[in-house]
Amino acid sequence: MKKLFTIIGLCCSLILCSCQSTTPTSSTNVSANPVVTASNATATATPAATTPQATATPNTSSSQTIASYYPFNSNKKYTYEGSGNEYAAYTVYTDYTTATRVQFRVNNGGTEVAKVMEISNGELKVLINKAECYYRENFTTTKVATGEVLLKEPLVKGTTWTLSDGTKRYISNVAVSVTTPAGVFNAIEVTTEYADSTTLDYYAQNVGLVKSVFKSGDTEISSTLSKIESNVKLTQTIKFYYPNINDDKIYYVSKQFSFKTNDTTRTILETAYKTVPTGLGVGKVLSTNTKIKSLYLNSSGILYVDFSKELVSEMNAGSGYESMILQSITNTLGGYYGVEKVYITVEGNSYSSGHIYMKTGETFKVNLSGTVSGD
Repeated sequence: MKKLFTIIGLCCSLILCSCQSTTPTSSTNVSANPVVTASNATATATPAATTPQATATPNTSSSQTIASYYPFNSNKKYTYEGSGNEYAAYTVYTDYTTATRVQFRVNNGGTEVAKVMEISNGELKVLINKAECYYRENFTTTKVATGEVLLKEPLVKGTTWTLSDGTKRYISNVAVSVTTPAGVFNAIEVTTEYADSTTLDYYAQNVGLVKSVFKSGDTEISSTLSKIESNVKLTQTIKFYYPNINDDKIYYVSKQFSFKTNDTTRTILETAYKTVPTGLGVGKVLSTNTKIKSLYLNSSGILYVDFSKELVSEMNAGSGYESMILQSITNTLGGYYGVEKVYITVEGNSYSSGHIYMKTGETFKVNLSGTVSGD
């Protein structure tokens, strides 16, 4: 059973974020619920669920590149239907892209996973597979010594490579007809042979991964592309905490955000924090000129946030109110990242003001005790 779920996770990592129609001159919208083929799709409201049309049998040769089977497009959402396991169905959104890397957000209903993939030297690799990642952080710049090769050039039948554990993976066919709710595709078939199971992954040109199948004895689990949506933003709800000096309580309000591919999380959070909710008697946390200069989670599970000098110079608060402001910041950012410790610095130095002095490396702790809902 452990191996079974390992393979499910592997199948999820073979996700492509491209969404260009295989017929560039025509795209078709499909509804979210019915099973739709390329021949009977109908239009729906934005965001569009585009159904790529079937193409002629690809003339796969050594001249074709992985990029044509794995294009990096922004603001796309793939939906896969599953069979054989409750977690075989999932959605994929593109968080970040660079010239050679892409970061996906994969949601199978049980968890969200951040996956970083790279195309280099004629190979497609998965570099990072970070589970329980409910926050947005750009991992595409993370240095990774190695990775698992998912696809390898030349894109011809018989191209074979061996994984670090000795597992054999190879291109077993280059013109397989794959029927999905999103259309019928001619695809490259990649086979992975484990000791007691096999996976088959199908890539269509200009589309990406259209189907994955795991087989072990009588067990078969599949994930099949059902729709692709364009111009989609990632929606998240975040709790923001604000101090009320009148009753010495901290209130929180839930704000909904829509992130586009490559949006900078800290900039959006900074802007949102400068809007103070009305009717609660709460005050500002960040002044107009305060900037969040950096924001990241380290490997020890400590959130680092560096502010511009205006956090202190424009705060204009007594010691009690200042403590409430810092606790509000800690609760907000720590809550979003799902951590307990937040290291607050100003211009790269440990937090220091006329009232509060923190030692180098000393963190603030998330404390939700006594906080009041303002929603």
